[in-house]
Amino acid sequence: MSVANTDQHRSQGGRIVAIDVARGLALLAMASYHFTWDLEFFGYADPGLTAFGGWKIYARCIASSFLFLVGVSLFLAHGRQIRWQGFWKRLAMVAVAALAISAVTWFATPGSFIFFGILHQIALASLLGLAFVRLPGLLTLAVAAAVIVAPLYLRSPAFDHPWLWWTGLSTVKPRSNDFVPLFPWFGAVLIGLGAAKVAAGLGFFDWLRRFQGGDRVSGLLALAGQHSLAFYLIHQPVLIACVWLFAQIMPPHQDTPQVGFQKSCQAACAETRDTQFCARYCGCMLEAIEGEGSLDRLFNGDQTAEFQTHIGDLAATCTATTDSDEIGEKLQ
Repeated sequence: MSVANTDQHRSQGGRIVAIDVARGLALLAMASYHFTWDLEFFGYADPGLTAFGGWKIYARCIASSFLFLVGVSLFLAHGRQIRWQGFWKRLAMVAVAALAISAVTWFATPGSFIFFGILHQIALASLLGLAFVRLPGLLTLAVAAAVIVAPLYLRSPAFDHPWLWWTGLSTVKPRSNDFVPLFPWFGAVLIGLGAAKVAAGLGFFDWLRRFQGGDRVSGLLALAGQHSLAFYLIHQPVLIACVWLFAQIMPPHQDTPQVGFQKSCQAACAETRDTQFCARYCGCMLEAIEGEGSLDRLFNGDQTAEFQTHIGDLAATCTATTDSDEIGEKLQ
């Protein structure tokens, strides 16, 4: 998905095949994650499987690797001189693809459509990254660190308006099938950019250029890496079509909304609390949400600030209630 620089990592001395192979590996990892997400979406895997735990870490590693390669490619293509014609052409391709993804997902999954996903991030990061291509590598890495930690210190209700969610500084967590906001993810691009500058100074790319990838596997990976935008746009519709066809033959078991909520809630809760607490907490949440008739609003992805604040208040109440019950049991 470092598609903004699909073949921008040409430098004097020829194309670096190893970077194409690295991008191809990232694409393969991305496809495996998306396939698992598709299984969850169609009901073959538990709700919340890919959003929490190991799968969440896996997804973040994949996104980080793509954005890191965007930074590397940006330096190799424009570190000495910005090639404006090629840059604008590739930026336009990525921007149009990002808009297309937003439009398609708006109609397919309006409650969680992709309004600022990996392609949107790549397009904006490629543009902003030009300001750093001539700066010292260590300074770029320092800025990268500041960008990554920015949400810890700059998050504010001032960014809660939907038009500002793309910054990543909102106190609201938007519901989207692919949300890669400017902060902290632009930091991964800057790390790639800064690391590339340091590596170039050490002659690392001259050494890396010796790898030609003569075997069939590396050749296929390099081919995918050279056409990463096409791979990104095509692979998910193909995977979804395959799972959909399988579902026509062997339909998945459909959980009730209540069971689905419990599974998703416990998967999220398990990241920070133990199983016993999560079972009680999620039972409390389900009872409260069902009691006020809000379950449908939750499943439909209501992103209004009022509703999100209300859900947060319910979560705080259920957390306090569950903690109090557990403390009371220990004292008995």
